Amino acid sequence: MKKRNFPLYKIFVYVALITLAISIIVPIAWVFLASLKSQLELVSGNPFDFPKQILWSNFADAFVKARMGDYLLNTIIVTALSLVILLVVALPASYVLARFDFVGKKFFNGLFMAGLFVNVNYIVLPIFLMLFNADIQLGFDFFLNSKFWLSVVYAATALPFTIYLLTGYFKTLPKAYEEAARIDGCGYFKTMTKIMIPMARPSIITVILFQFLAFWNEYIIAFTFMDKENATLAVGVKYLMADAKSQANFGVMYAGLVIVMIPTLVLYICVQKKITQGMSIGGMKE
Repeated sequence: MKKRNFPLYKIFVYVALITLAISIIVPIAWVFLASLKSQLELVSGNPFDFPKQILWSNFADAFVKARMGDYLLNTIIVTALSLVILLVVALPASYVLARFDFVGKKFFNGLFMAGLFVNVNYIVLPIFLMLFNADIQLGFDFFLNSKFWLSVVYAATALPFTIYLLTGYFKTLPKAYEEAARIDGCGYFKTMTKIMIPMARPSIITVILFQFLAFWNEYIIAFTFMDKENATLAVGVKYLMADAKSQANFGVMYAGLVIVMIPTLVLYICVQKKITQGMSIGGMKE
């Protein structure tokens, strides 16, 4: 028998989705409007009114005077480097754990699964002390205030979830592709890079989106490991808010928040269709 469609249920779903969309869009629109207003309009006017005079200078002040441009560049470098390190390590590890049997496989699987339950915020201080003592032994800053080592820490903390997700996807892929590649003379590495990894593209895109958002908005590790000169956007917003409050210039502060939000919004808009397709394909395979 065919299931009947209940209009009341559809109405409830649409109302819930519209309410959720409004709860997300309204704050974002408010921040965009506030970033273009003068201090007088922000204090005395209606927060949802369009600005009487559009002040693009708020963005210029945020970029130059508040150094958000430098923080943006630092964040781009750290995020891109973290994603590269993460994928270079996680993809081969996930493929091997999913497709091969070897001594110690259960141990490594259990180790990565245990990592899912470790809150990164609880181990920031031990990692900091370890790197701080290493710098003392060296006699100069090598591990701290370094974009590369911050990226390594980001990638390491994201490994358990990434390997868990990619391993699950690799397990769903048919073995016939590997057998055909072996008949054609492909080795293990070539089979992984030329056949299996391209087939896992939907899950890789999902990982990139989730971890990009995590790295881009991460605050505690960056604040602990980096000084003001090498700060990322999340830490830079803290400095910006402190300066804006002391100078009573909230328009610049909101402009800084817009600078932080735009890359994540653009990335999500660009990849959401591919993620939806990937999830649909994964669901059909299961």
